[in-house]
Amino acid sequence: MPSSDLRGLTLSTALPVFAVDTLPPAGVVILDGAEGHHGATVLRVRPGELVELTDGRGGAARCRVRSVGRDGLQLDVQALRHEPAPAPRVVVAQALAKGDHGEQAVDLLTQAGVDEIVPWAAHRCVVRWSGERGERALQRWRSTARAAAKQSRRVHWPRVTALADTGDVVARLAAATLGLVLDPRAARPLADVTAPAAGDVVIVVGPEGGMTDAELEALTPGVRCRLGPTVFRSSAAGSVAAAVVLARTPRWLGGARAL
Repeated sequence: MPSSDLRGLTLSTALPVFAVDTLPPAGVVILDGAEGHHGATVLRVRPGELVELTDGRGGAARCRVRSVGRDGLQLDVQALRHEPAPAPRVVVAQALAKGDHGEQAVDLLTQAGVDEIVPWAAHRCVVRWSGERGERALQRWRSTARAAAKQSRRVHWPRVTALADTGDVVARLAAATLGLVLDPRAARPLADVTAPAAGDVVIVVGPEGGMTDAELEALTPGVRCRLGPTVFRSSAAGSVAAAVVLARTPRWLGGARAL
């Protein structure tokens, strides 16, 4: 099937998905390294089976397994395609959370379709990222996003930025097409907000202890809104908000069918 016939399709919901730095050209390719080892020894794919590769930047390839080695797969490339970047882009500034709640937030945000995740050092965050500990935490967020993107069959993977302070988040809101600050005390429900068709939607999610009055005042470039009658955990609020926004955009309304 030529690549032009593959536009508007998503990765299959059933076939194994492997990450590559660069999509291979048509022909035979070797999938080795960690991904090849995973396919050969963990998933135990067999010759003749179909698999999919993605570079996480919109590219995807459907391949048939030619042979299986100890630590890799030999693949025949069947079809290549490239998806344009989705619009509008959804960016979530996510306050740091203790334990594994931060990684839970990243996992859910990735599944929901968020395009960029900004770790935010809010005033009431219990956890502080600094030095080697902060770098390890950031890498865990990025690894979580990568794994969740593969599980979600995404061809565009979210970018997890370096740690941001409140000034950075304010700048994001000021530059956004639509800026939203989640606040359970706000009078306006998120369901009343109209999503733009293009540009950046920036959603700010505070820590479990909530944002300070000073932070809320500083974040005035954004619209303060609440999700609903209940209060969500910080680790879940961003993904719910992103889903509310995305459900009103062509990204979800148009839908896509699996390859």
